[in-house]
Amino acid sequence: MQLFYNPNIDEQTENFFFDKEESKHIIKVLRKRDGDILFVTNGLGFLFECEITLASDNKCTVKINSFEKKAASKFHLHLAVAPTKMNDRYEWFLEKATEIGIQEITPIICDRSERKVINKERFDKIILSALKQSNEVYLPKLNEAVTFKEFVNQKNNGTLLIAHCEETDKKTLKSVLKTNEDITFLIGPEGDFSVKEIELALENNFIPVSLGNTRLRTETAAIVACHSVVFFNE
Repeated sequence: MQLFYNPNIDEQTENFFFDKEESKHIIKVLRKRDGDILFVTNGLGFLFECEITLASDNKCTVKINSFEKKAASKFHLHLAVAPTKMNDRYEWFLEKATEIGIQEITPIICDRSERKVINKERFDKIILSALKQSNEVYLPKLNEAVTFKEFVNQKNNGTLLIAHCEETDKKTLKSVLKTNEDITFLIGPEGDFSVKEIELALENNFIPVSLGNTRLRTETAAIVACHSVVFFNE
């Protein structure tokens, strides 16, 4: 199944059309014609079966034949991850976390962050592409970048976790996870969180956890955390 995306449709929609870029891809590249079936999601859990009524490469028009609402996850995983020095590493994380099944991501700017500005528009495109490629119907939410202090001091939901490299007492991730419980997880930059940041997180009820015995890159740690939580809830 090849999946398309349109955020403006819902269960009340009967007909709609794709923009010029998507229409050209459908008609010129995929060679779809009148009467062909397309599957579309709005990123909110709905899967629509649509039939092409006007195979135009400028304005491909379809009618919705049927739809279904997929069940949402019983837990909400929110990863707050520091941007990496090399952008492609963070983009890889966004792609893979979307495929695995994350719900929310916040880039956090830390004391030791080497990258303090993100291109949210590009990141959104990467997440959307991963959504379509993996046939997911719930689009993860990507928040604007905020400072570590701003994030930790806001109201965060569920079990609060922080992974860091300091030699302190930490719990195993497996020992703190609970089925169908929301989780907010902090992952630091290449140079790790500063001692002050770790102390601030602990003051705000974040639990320090270990992701294993090896030292992981930021994007690897984020994927390990994401996959562990999803796998635990299967």
